[in-house]
Amino acid sequence: MNTVAEHIADFLKEYKPFDNLTFQELSDIATNIRVINLEKHAVLFQNNDPLHENFYVVASGVINLTTIADAEETILNKCHEGDIFGLRPFFAKNNYMMTAKAREESIIYAIPIAVFRPFVANNSDVLNFLLESFAVNSRHTKDSMNSNGKLVSDADYIDQQTEMQYIQSLNYNNSPLTTQSNSIIKDVAILMTDSMLDNIIICEKNHPIGIVTNADLSSKIATGRYPITETIDKIMSSPVVTVLENVSLAEAQLLMLKHNVTHLCVTKDGTSKSIVKGIISEHDLIVAQASNPGVLIKEIKRSQLPKDLKQIRDRLSDLIQNSIQKNIPISHVSNIASEINLAIIKRAVELSILDLGSPPARFAWLSIGSQGRKEQLLLTDQDSILIFEDVTPEKYREVKDYFLRLAKRTTSILEKVGYDYCPNGHMGSNMLWCKSLSDWTKQYNSWMNTPGENSNDLSSIFFDYEIVFGEAKIEEAIESVIFKNAVNNTLFFDFLGNDALKRNSPLSFFKKFITEEDGPHKDKFDIKTRALMPLIDGARLLILNANIKGIQNTYLRFKQLAITDSKNAEIYLSCAEAFLTLSKFRTVEGLKNDDSGQYINLREMSKSDKEKLKNALSPMKDLEELIKSKFQLTQFS
Repeated sequence: MNTVAEHIADFLKEYKPFDNLTFQELSDIATNIRVINLEKHAVLFQNNDPLHENFYVVASGVINLTTIADAEETILNKCHEGDIFGLRPFFAKNNYMMTAKAREESIIYAIPIAVFRPFVANNSDVLNFLLESFAVNSRHTKDSMNSNGKLVSDADYIDQQTEMQYIQSLNYNNSPLTTQSNSIIKDVAILMTDSMLDNIIICEKNHPIGIVTNADLSSKIATGRYPITETIDKIMSSPVVTVLENVSLAEAQLLMLKHNVTHLCVTKDGTSKSIVKGIISEHDLIVAQASNPGVLIKEIKRSQLPKDLKQIRDRLSDLIQNSIQKNIPISHVSNIASEINLAIIKRAVELSILDLGSPPARFAWLSIGSQGRKEQLLLTDQDSILIFEDVTPEKYREVKDYFLRLAKRTTSILEKVGYDYCPNGHMGSNMLWCKSLSDWTKQYNSWMNTPGENSNDLSSIFFDYEIVFGEAKIEEAIESVIFKNAVNNTLFFDFLGNDALKRNSPLSFFKKFITEEDGPHKDKFDIKTRALMPLIDGARLLILNANIKGIQNTYLRFKQLAITDSKNAEIYLSCAEAFLTLSKFRTVEGLKNDDSGQYINLREMSKSDKEKLKNALSPMKDLEELIKSKFQLTQFS
């Protein structure tokens, strides 16, 4: 073996996944490796380039992986010595989705995929490592904290892209061609041609025993190896690789790679000992990759009509349903769903502007409530406010009229998409909630400094907001008004604290669920009011009091509080977990009944689910005690 290859093998064995291979295997690979010298700022591949036949390892230097979204370049990852990148050709057929650029002079090893693939197929540790690197891009150098000690949401664009592949279900042919093993090849070939399909499954008692594809016909029949009068079992590939019905995109890709096949047979229980339900082809994987969140968001940006947006929102519902079935962590699902929800709302505002003409002043459209907290997994109602910049008194009327028209049009589009109007009228289309920055400043001042006086219109959802469209500076101005007023504001925190405590307890003294006594939801458990709202209210109260800006999401608020107020960390962390568990129960119920999931039918729940639900309610007592002591509240103050 030449010394360069020896040097490369020595280098690789220090790093994952190469440390799982023998030195002989590494040497075989190393003799096929190409060494690439990159100048500073040189590009190895860029977004949308066709895939290379290699993947890459950094031998020295630093490679930045970046993506461009909305004309902004974002660094997804920095690859240092020993890091692997460019794995896309292993797992996908479409072009690169990022750019690899040298941050300084760098040396890269290009490893041919064709050479490396056999080692992957024979070594599950190597395969799992590559899949994990690709699927989670897990080697982030960016910590989960940013420089000022804030928790950063782990929803990086690339993580979402690839996480999605674990969530995403596949559309495939669920009425596949089947035949018996004693059928004649010629008859089968005619059947495949007539059906315009490139594959057929060979069954015995409805169980799959083999598969024949066009590739088999051309390599075994067209070449004359077998006569066309033979029986089909002579040319079938056997056994068939079988999968369960709800296999995800990533799992399907992985199995095709592992077994080096182009088709997977879907069976009732995922084994070859049960009934055939469908067939997944490589083509189905390519089509499925066209419906990941990045693609959905691109489609949203191109949509022209409410019905286009509705169709995308329906696809999101399917995606959420599949994710829940596959036990994907609900925090990941929320991240992805909220990005798509926000993109739909943003597009609704854009379509309204296209209709009405340019706005007469700068403005910001803010989602409030669950959309503002990025917690809207189900189609619940819409909540929003509109803030426009201050204008001269003589222009005020005309400017406000324009924005009311804009808001009415936007809320009407969103209603057609499936987001109901807010029953309390908390929407930018209500003249109370569409006003200038000065008017909003007065509104927040009044709410926070005299909270009891006109508390009937103080809804705490106005303190959960996310800018969807417009000027970020306007959102920042509102945020600074809120946090300035919050400092040492005992009256306000008394009010919010009592508001958070007034929710009725979810369990009786005897630890039984307290259910609705009458009305359409009699005997059901109101998970929103009795379980989720106390956590949402508690997190908001504590985050405002701790003067922590920029975190709206309940789960992340609790995680951040655990860092800031470490002596109560245990309570906050158990509240964060409880919030995820309860959100999942609500989402499952909502998907089952096609509603907001607010009322849980306890009779339909298994014993273990009831226990799980009960356990998720246990941190509430601790949270209540913590709020009472922190703000010196009794229930009756």
